[in-house]
Amino acid sequence: MSETVTTDKLIEDMQAVVHDAEALLKATAAQTGEKVQEARARTEESLRQAKARLAGVEDEALKRARALASEAEEYMRDNPWQTAGITAGIGLVLGLLLSRR
Repeated sequence: MSETVTTDKLIEDMQAVVHDAEALLKATAAQTGEKVQEARARTEESLRQAKARLAGVEDEALKRARALASEAEEYMRDNPWQTAGITAGIGLVLGLLLSRR
């Protein structure tokens, strides 16, 4: 579970970095000079690489989520009574916890 949260947070953080870098490039578009142009070129290349990595991470996360959903669905088909028992047990525990409030 923490791996999913970490992946989601990483994707969110990378999207924020990409957005901020794009905003920075737009804000410095009117700036001239050799050093500014070099910095812009490096930033654009880093941004391009970050977008590519982000797309790869998102694709991998989707593949893992689909695989886990498929495994869960297969388990539920293979073990319907166990699934029903587990679900009922979870419902009972939640019901007891909520009724105490």
